[in-house]
Amino acid sequence: MEMIATALPSLGEAWALILQPVVLGYLVLGVVMGLAVGVFPGLGGIAGLSLLLPFMFGMDPVLGLALMIGMVAVVPTSDTFASVLMGIPGSSASQATVLDGFPMAKKGQAARALSAAFASSLFGGLVGAAFLTVFILIARPIVLAFGLPEMLMMTILGLSMVAVLAGRIPLKGVAAAGLGLMIGTIGEADAGGSLRMATYDIPYLTDGLKLVIVGLGIFAIPEIVSLLRQDRSIAQGAKLGGGWMEGVKDWFANIWLSIRCSIIGVIVGVIPGLGGSVVDWIAYGHSVQTTKDKSNFGKGEVRGVIGPESSNNAKEGGGLVPTLLFGIPGSGSMAIFIGAVALLGSGEIEVGPNMLKDNLDITYAIVWLLALANVVGTILCIAASGGIAKLTTIRFTYLAPFLFMLISFAAFQSGQNFEDLLALFAIGLIGIFLRRFDWSRPAFLIGFVLSNPVEKFTNQAFQIASFRFRKSFAEGIDYIFSPIVIVLLIITVVSVVLGIRQAKSIMAEGDVQSGSKRAPVVFLLVLMGYLAFALTNAGMIPNYNMTDKIIPLVVGGIALFCCVILMIQMMLRTEGDSIFADKEVAGEDADAPYGLWSTLAWFGGLIAATFVVGFIIALVGFLISFLRVRAGASWGKTMILTVAGIGFMCLMAGALNRDFPPGLLQDAVDLPWPLK
Repeated sequence: MEMIATALPSLGEAWALILQPVVLGYLVLGVVMGLAVGVFPGLGGIAGLSLLLPFMFGMDPVLGLALMIGMVAVVPTSDTFASVLMGIPGSSASQATVLDGFPMAKKGQAARALSAAFASSLFGGLVGAAFLTVFILIARPIVLAFGLPEMLMMTILGLSMVAVLAGRIPLKGVAAAGLGLMIGTIGEADAGGSLRMATYDIPYLTDGLKLVIVGLGIFAIPEIVSLLRQDRSIAQGAKLGGGWMEGVKDWFANIWLSIRCSIIGVIVGVIPGLGGSVVDWIAYGHSVQTTKDKSNFGKGEVRGVIGPESSNNAKEGGGLVPTLLFGIPGSGSMAIFIGAVALLGSGEIEVGPNMLKDNLDITYAIVWLLALANVVGTILCIAASGGIAKLTTIRFTYLAPFLFMLISFAAFQSGQNFEDLLALFAIGLIGIFLRRFDWSRPAFLIGFVLSNPVEKFTNQAFQIASFRFRKSFAEGIDYIFSPIVIVLLIITVVSVVLGIRQAKSIMAEGDVQSGSKRAPVVFLLVLMGYLAFALTNAGMIPNYNMTDKIIPLVVGGIALFCCVILMIQMMLRTEGDSIFADKEVAGEDADAPYGLWSTLAWFGGLIAATFVVGFIIALVGFLISFLRVRAGASWGKTMILTVAGIGFMCLMAGALNRDFPPGLLQDAVDLPWPLK
């Protein structure tokens, strides 16, 4: 009661802080910067906040918070552009939006998809802020109730979404998730520090593969290559379509779904360490499970846009709970946020338990700045969408080289190594073949995203549980099977059962025709070979810490077992069965005028040239040759587009203080920026 009595005057003081014109000006500036960062795939809130850090030192606390909150709040809104219009996940929080948003754009419904997404994002952001206003007073005991077993169960709940996204052949979905988990275990293990799959003179793999690279490779590369092969616009018939009000009506018709997914977003956001990596998949799975006719998911179902977009904005409000109350970052961007707050003013603001006591007015100012930023961001996105959505009506051959340019730059920023580009190409190949043979790419990505949380929480919970079991069997049982764990376990079991029953009506990769046995069998054999190699690597090297072996052995064993069962089924079934799905047999890919390897060679050529002469010089040659030879553009148009592309890259890299991938030439000759 005392806290509530204190909160009422603090709310008034918070609004007095917010409604100053200079504060609102900084908020709008942050929103504009957040929109600019979010539009570019692979950058996200972490890159944006990193850009702001140098300016935070000594800044007025309220102005600095307005600037940062404005940026953080709208990145999950603006990253929708890339997800819907290009099929490229704008960030980890917009991966699920690709599944139905991009098919809608290809149908000429880009405007409808964007307006439904923005309405959902606005609503989710406001729900997150409203929930946070009340929740911030009672959150402490709830957050503290989530220990390692509870966080592990929440992670497993995220993995259970594989059952929904597996498609017609559930074994393919499980095996794809297992493959993603195994690739996610590459590198140095958290528990014992063992080097897994990174001991063969490849130091780059020590830190594992980054989510930005895997997300871009699994979703962006396959879609860019497919559209480039077809040599048409993204929207079939080159129509943008109307549908702005239709998208808002879609959201209103599904408002209860939006409410439920917003609450999911807040709850998952509250739990430190999960955040955007899992929330959109849980919301997407819930959208599928609560829809009667599931046959349209993956082909352009608007509910598949509304659910994830409602949750990923709401989770920003939830993520502020552990950040503000305990100083525990709920995500990577929140970690930078904590560091930036310490730089403000003279250091009088310190996130953590004392913030509610000493700075309750500023705490509520942060909450409602978050709400206002969502409103301003949504208005700006809607205003800009008409022009941006017209990109879907342009012949894709003119867009493809610039998308290759953007995703290469984004991938390089994850580790600042040339090997980032090679990893992007390799994961892109995996994505192309998963898409071709109807293996669920979302299931693969869920496995990869959750590989680290699964292993970390499992090992830590196991160690603590072992200690408690040694003290008392009852104490160990109470630790593992807390009420929250039991509730989450029931939800997970129900989700898996319903998912398996419903997944057969969902196409993992849209409409895929069945072909001959040979190609799908060869692909399965390659996957089995990798899994067998990874299992051998995990189990046979003697200097492995045992805790570092458990997850790879269990997950790899299950994935390999699923592949063996699939191979047996392929041997027993006849050609034409759905298990032999192959996009090269019929449909867009089969009818494409350009081949896969000749198209992919352009991207490979850009990477090879970068290795020799560096990114900018290679990019000049790539753009000129691609636009002249592949697009058939005139010399005048080619030079204008090339200069525009290079100028844009230099402007963005300079503003974000980012480097370009160097080559052998840069090692031999001292060149000026941006050539070095």
